[in-house]
Amino acid sequence: MILNKDTAKKTAELLLQIKAIKLSPSDPFTWASGWKSPIYCDNRITLSFPPVRNFLKTEIAKIVEEKHGKPDVIAGVATGAIAIGVLVAQELGVPFVYVRPEAKKHGRKNQIEGYIEKGQNVVVIEDLISTGKSSLQAVEALKEADVNVKGMIAIFTYGFDLAKTNFTNSNIELTTLSSYEFLLEQALENQYISVKELETLQDWRKNPSEWNQ
Repeated sequence: MILNKDTAKKTAELLLQIKAIKLSPSDPFTWASGWKSPIYCDNRITLSFPPVRNFLKTEIAKIVEEKHGKPDVIAGVATGAIAIGVLVAQELGVPFVYVRPEAKKHGRKNQIEGYIEKGQNVVVIEDLISTGKSSLQAVEALKEADVNVKGMIAIFTYGFDLAKTNFTNSNIELTTLSSYEFLLEQALENQYISVKELETLQDWRKNPSEWNQ
């Protein structure tokens, strides 16, 4: 779900400007999953640009309060959303924790790092949604800690049908600052891509696991 179209357009433009999102239809990237993709998103780059990270922090914090009220805790999904999650927690003046992909093998064997109590209201922050699998694993870890997960806010989503299904099945409300549709609109408007490249990028999203094989 996108709450504000102006925010969605501005977010997409900023991500393109600083090359946090790169579009390369003619020379695709290979994701860790093995998928070939004409797009690569690395939102960690936003941290190196103070005006951009401040914009993201402010907009995410607004959405948290508008959608879910002020939570007891903000939780970031490791590792990509730890930094932006801290910034949002600081903006809201609430505690922060982060969730590992799995529990540590040593020490206290934590999966959730930081202090959290049963029954607390938590909003999860994520940097990027692809299939949603790793994001929802973090949600499950929080639920196992007996906290109330109010929802998830992310910077950007590819908008895959699989992700929508996964979030619906998990009964978790996802809100994102921007999405693939807004990205393509901004990329074409600002001449990052041609009309022909737009068609390629639209085709990829229809069946990303099989594209360009």
